[in-house]
Amino acid sequence: MNTTLAAQLLTSGFLTPTPTATPWAAPVAASPAAPSWGGAEHPAGTNRPRTPRDHGSLTAATALASVLAVKSSGPKRYAMRRIIGALNTAVSTCRLSATPAQATAAVLAVRHACWYSPVRTACLEESAAAVVLLAARRLSVTWCHGVAPDPIRLHAWVETENGTPVAEPASTLTYTPALTIGGRHRHHL
Repeated sequence: MNTTLAAQLLTSGFLTPTPTATPWAAPVAASPAAPSWGGAEHPAGTNRPRTPRDHGSLTAATALASVLAVKSSGPKRYAMRRIIGALNTAVSTCRLSATPAQATAAVLAVRHACWYSPVRTACLEESAAAVVLLAARRLSVTWCHGVAPDPIRLHAWVETENGTPVAEPASTLTYTPALTIGGRHRHHL
């Protein structure tokens, strides 16, 4: 270790000298989570989703196709950047917050459309398509991309204006949003 850095850390109080090396205490006590990568909560591809009540399958399929086209329209390493740009553009047109019922209907319609998709349609594509579907109706939700620790897991979902995850299992609350798009601050009255 750089001795100058160590001296600065000691002086600042970020390090404390000890006579012998000791293991660090765990910062948060929690039971270990089983790795799932989304498959444990959402049995994608194994259980056919219900047909949406409002039969918005065609518009949901169009929203999903739009997201998939944006994702695949250039180099793979920039796919997330393209999706984020598309979501920012979509939510910029929103004027009202989606009600929980509207948001749930959109997510379920997209999940139904995902069943027929010939390509990967996991949480990223599903949540982005739900945002696009609602934005086509000028309704907004907050798109979240988050992380959960130990083992590190990523997940994307949508929330209503009050911060409630839409059509998500309780385990979604273990994720910390690292990036959010949309929400109250984007509304134009």
